Amino acid sequence: MKTIYIENGRVFFKRREEILEICGWGRGLRVRATANPDFAEENWALEEDLKVPVQITEKTQENGSHLVEIRNGSITAQLNDYGKLTFYDAQGKLLLKEYYRSWDYGGTGYNKEGWNDLDQIVQMRVPAREYHVRNGSQYQATLRFEADEEERLYGMGQFQMPYLNLKGCQLDLEPRNTQIPVPFCISSKGYGLLWNNPAIGKAVFGRNKTEFTAQSTKQIDYWITAGESPAKILEAYTEVTGRVQEMPEYGLGFWQCKLRYQNQEEILEVARKYKAAGLPLKVIVIDFFHWPHQGDWKFDPEYWPDPKAMIEELHAMGIKVMVSVWPTVEDNSENREYMQEHDLLLRSNRGGNYAMGNTRVIDPTNPETRKFVWETCKKNYLDLGVDCFWLDEAEPEFTDPDFDIYRMYEGDYASCAGRFAVGYARGFYEGQKEAGVEKPLSLVRCAWAGAQKYGALIWSGDVPSTFTYLKNQTRAGINMGLAGIAWWTADIGGFHGGNVEDPHFKELLIRWFQFGTFCPVMRLHGDRDPHKAPLGSTGGGMVPSGADNEIWSYGPEAEKILTKYVRIRENLKAYIAEQMEEARKCGAPVIRPLFYQFPEDPVCWKKEDSYLFGPDLLVTPITEEGVRETTVYLPAGKTWKNVWTGEEFRGGQEIRAEAPLEDLPLFTAENERLFTAIREV
Repeated sequence: MKTIYIENGRVFFKRREEILEICGWGRGLRVRATANPDFAEENWALEEDLKVPVQITEKTQENGSHLVEIRNGSITAQLNDYGKLTFYDAQGKLLLKEYYRSWDYGGTGYNKEGWNDLDQIVQMRVPAREYHVRNGSQYQATLRFEADEEERLYGMGQFQMPYLNLKGCQLDLEPRNTQIPVPFCISSKGYGLLWNNPAIGKAVFGRNKTEFTAQSTKQIDYWITAGESPAKILEAYTEVTGRVQEMPEYGLGFWQCKLRYQNQEEILEVARKYKAAGLPLKVIVIDFFHWPHQGDWKFDPEYWPDPKAMIEELHAMGIKVMVSVWPTVEDNSENREYMQEHDLLLRSNRGGNYAMGNTRVIDPTNPETRKFVWETCKKNYLDLGVDCFWLDEAEPEFTDPDFDIYRMYEGDYASCAGRFAVGYARGFYEGQKEAGVEKPLSLVRCAWAGAQKYGALIWSGDVPSTFTYLKNQTRAGINMGLAGIAWWTADIGGFHGGNVEDPHFKELLIRWFQFGTFCPVMRLHGDRDPHKAPLGSTGGGMVPSGADNEIWSYGPEAEKILTKYVRIRENLKAYIAEQMEEARKCGAPVIRPLFYQFPEDPVCWKKEDSYLFGPDLLVTPITEEGVRETTVYLPAGKTWKNVWTGEEFRGGQEIRAEAPLEDLPLFTAENERLFTAIREV
């Protein structure tokens, strides 16, 4: 029986208990494999209309075995009679091959799986694709590839660690507060791979093998492409998963936020003070528990008696308004009974069904849920003038974190956890578009592949206020961009902790503020000490507030420095708008590693302390307390100018750069307009 056959421009392999399919998708190849009788029809992150024909060539090898080559654009796959896959680029260079280990058969050096390869003979069988039955048609599925010790890997979303290069890392593919798996990686060898599976699982980039595991799934599903540069790889990837939308003008400037403005007069006082100081504030944010109950999705009238008038005054000052929305629904919410009766909440496979204590969780993978939640928020927020939404808790903090307890419309949570955040963002994006909002934007605490096309601005979650976590954010934001999430930000100063009178925290805040100036979105936020007492015992008054968190809250020295960087951000708006447009058109990240722009410079692949803000601005965040000087590598092929001194340097060298508290090292690359825009402040 023939194990490989061709049908409707697709290549199939069938042997023993497995079937495998390879087809062209965009500028890459999609590979699916399962131990079920047929494939599931979910496309997950992939756009549905991008199937393309492939070039198929059949060959017979010297040993008589059959080999099929499948080519699409710059990527070629070879499939042999035993189902082993190997991938090559357009020049025939080996990119990636599946990991097989098999036993010796007859002591001849020719093993049972058909490869005359002594290096792959061991005393136990390890397949590249492995399936362990969980229940029914669900499996724990594992995919393995051979590792290249010299390879460097990037992307995969956001993980709280000080590494940009992921080689040697094990990543838990579990959406959690501060951890955002977006399972697309870019290799220094010239390929990009999407693990197209939203299940809870792991990715292991070891020295001995690369391995992806899904705890509960119907099939292995991945997409692979090749390109002559990281930019071409990312362009191909965002073509099949979607790109960010057009960034609204207010997204380019400075945003003010804190935990939490307790009533409308407090937020107006802050806005008026920014206006009186002539500081360009673009967005002010109304954080959680401004509502009577979780799941009401409206202002508590006791503390926000006239939100429409408040918003009109803010708009008159040129300030947009964002409100926090949570996916949680209390038992005493006015919407609880309706949502339960109409099956709009997450179900439970067994046991309890609560998150964060006594709340249920909406099911944003259900289109009816998305419709109901949006219509409620439209009536209570958008129709009053609210401009944009903060979709918090986008990876629900379940009371019991055993993910297989919960079930969504699209499947059990363990098998499609990544889809929660995508559905959450999608509901508000589609709702705003239908309501006539031209450029919807939602600040979202989690994501998965494809979320970027739904106006999702991702932030890094409730990270601690420490220099360690500041360093982590510089890596996290870059890897998010390389995973296709071009809109990303972090709480300036970190979220947890930070006393406004502490000189150590003031230094951290200044250094974080400098980094935040050169992020896709610049947003000051955090839960500061000492706390303020709650205003009441019910509704919008029952939760305490952190200390003041405006730029004048940290003393005159800090205020002077922060004011300078707010004005720098304002002067860079035209340049940032250009980068946002490039992200929309071709998927380019706004903040990018040095190798993205300079892939031919081998040193750039090893430098992780600096990054590029767009193509022409080299930023070196200061991520250690007390540092006032550091080394900076200037990529080859350009002349670089120190923004603060005007001194010029040829690229391809490492220099020492001063870093006084008021400035971080900043260099422009042959862009006089950019240099002038910063120096004018």
